[in-house]
Amino acid sequence: MFSKACEYGIKAAIYIAANSNEGKRVSLKGIAKHIDSPEAFTAKILQILARENIVTSVRGINGGFEIESHKLETIFLSDIVKAIDGDNIYKGCGIGLKDCNELHPCPIHDDFKKVRNSLRKLLETTHLKQLALNVHSGTSFLRV
Repeated sequence: MFSKACEYGIKAAIYIAANSNEGKRVSLKGIAKHIDSPEAFTAKILQILARENIVTSVRGINGGFEIESHKLETIFLSDIVKAIDGDNIYKGCGIGLKDCNELHPCPIHDDFKKVRNSLRKLLETTHLKQLALNVHSGTSFLRV
């Protein structure tokens, strides 16, 4: 459903949020290792997230990536998905047809439309603080 870059972006943002919630910055190397992503690929994803003001990159000896604590409740999964994959996930056909629409629906159009709407609601109502707290408490995991 999401591109690999977007999957890594979501995992990286949650990992950074969980650490930021505890007042810690995390290194590129630490993020890549924790989310099991190639370091160079992770760097490109983090550049996108930094450019979109989702994460902050701090240079220097105590540098790393962080998300300001007051932003944790205002950054939603939809922000990450839009930054990396755009908004095509809300528009595309369930079976990949180019001309699928209300007037010319594909065989799964109506059912897929419900799925897309549910996904949009999930992404637009789930903020990073929720996910960071779940990871911190052990009720959810980024890595098994």
